[in-house]
Amino acid sequence: MRVGIAHHLGWATCVTATDDHEVVDRRRIDLLSGDLPNAPVHHEGGSHPLHRTGPAPTDEALADLVAAVRASARTTTGAELDALADALPRPIASVSLRDWPADFPSDVATQRRAPHESRADSIMYLQVLAEAAVERGWTVHRYDHRQVEDDAARLLGRRAEEVLHGPRARLGPPWTKDHRMALAATIVCPR
Repeated sequence: MRVGIAHHLGWATCVTATDDHEVVDRRRIDLLSGDLPNAPVHHEGGSHPLHRTGPAPTDEALADLVAAVRASARTTTGAELDALADALPRPIASVSLRDWPADFPSDVATQRRAPHESRADSIMYLQVLAEAAVERGWTVHRYDHRQVEDDAARLLGRRAEEVLHGPRARLGPPWTKDHRMALAATIVCPR
């Protein structure tokens, strides 16, 4: 089984497909629990006062908040991926995630400054998802979200419309752009 994930801040859409691109599971999973902020760097530590719930935290306080959010995300994401794996008829072989820069800064003092602060939280969730997948023995594949559907369509040829849009007719709603992107990610994943 191949899992494609289209993530957001604190949640993600997961589509699981067979090697023949048949969708066997689609679900929304939580990536964060509790009342922690889903975007600590951007909302609490960023340069935009409209996003904050109070005064800007110090670098140290923001680093502590990010660590708490990451810990919650690790626990929640792991539980959600385990529940997904338990619900499937066969083991998961790979997880496809949106790509992120390998050289993205890891220190909060740098992350909270432009241009990094708008991407830091999203990348944290991707890193947590990747770590959880590796811990479970799943291969992690990274995809370019801007072209993954086009890449999948090229690979599928005449079957592209049926494979990428057909699940909505067969499974019913929801079948959104996130679902298509996640399914496309399983298609372009190297075999």
